[in-house]
Amino acid sequence: MNRSLAWFVIPVLALAASSCTDAASNVSPADAPLTVRVAPVTREAITLPVIATGTLEPKDAADLSFKVGGVVARVLVEEGDRVQKGQVLAALDLGEIDPAVARARAAAEKAERDHARLTRLHAEDVVSLAQMQDAATALEAARAEYDAARFNRSHAVISAPADGIVLRRYAEPGEIVSAGSAVLGFGGRTRGQVIRVGLADRDFVRVHDGDAATVTFDAYPGRSFAGVVTERGGSADAATGTYRVEISLPGAASLASGLVGRVEIRPRASQSVSLVPVESLLEANGEQASVYTVSADGQRAERRAVRLAFLSGSRAAIASGLDGVAMVVTEGAGRLDAGDRVEVLR
Repeated sequence: MNRSLAWFVIPVLALAASSCTDAASNVSPADAPLTVRVAPVTREAITLPVIATGTLEPKDAADLSFKVGGVVARVLVEEGDRVQKGQVLAALDLGEIDPAVARARAAAEKAERDHARLTRLHAEDVVSLAQMQDAATALEAARAEYDAARFNRSHAVISAPADGIVLRRYAEPGEIVSAGSAVLGFGGRTRGQVIRVGLADRDFVRVHDGDAATVTFDAYPGRSFAGVVTERGGSADAATGTYRVEISLPGAASLASGLVGRVEIRPRASQSVSLVPVESLLEANGEQASVYTVSADGQRAERRAVRLAFLSGSRAAIASGLDGVAMVVTEGAGRLDAGDRVEVLR
């Protein structure tokens, strides 16, 4: 009898065990909660930075040219040369200029003789007063022509207007240049280096003189240079529609001109924004992104579409989409779908 009972009990226990296994297998993996971590949404008054790109150059930068046209005789400097005020940088061939001065001087001397003779003859009542006055006018005009010729002669040489550096060399000896054509690009070092950027109107109206700025250059990784907004343009550029803003960089005096820098201007006016960790953002595309929050009962994941304002270090400023939200999912957000069961790790 005991043996018969054993043969009956064993199949029943096996059947019971099989039923328990089947019941456990009927629990869907989708109903198992996913473990996540959350971080608080903070609200702070923070400055929305203005980001732009510009080129480093001397504050006093100008193209130097000759007052008159002619053949370039000498260019005495190279790009990058440091020069002192009054130093001769380039000169024209004087083969045509000096004779023009000589002709003007001769004409002035003749006009003086004519005026002296007619003045004497007028005193003897030989010539009329009008003739004497015409001679005086001719003398005045001849002297003016001579002065102009000498002035042009003095500007057939380019001298450094101040201590500075040669930025560009546009002409070479033997070239024919017209009056006013750029021969050398010059940068004065007296007032230091600046970086100039073009801003859209929505950014330009937020920037004011005295606002702080930080500039970084790819050529100097890991370094940043403090600056300050010193000038703002009065009108938009006709070609680009942007407004020029100049940032002074006192610590960049030794840097080479022409470096391209990334500028971050921090306007003094601030705004209150919601801040979340950057790792909570999903599918960010321009100003659009998504985050996950946890339902009020702490059991389900909820997806929120948000609009980004800007990034501030490891945090993202959210312009809209987080009203009433106190926490966002950080760790595990990439595995979630809306409505998933979650377990928040403490």
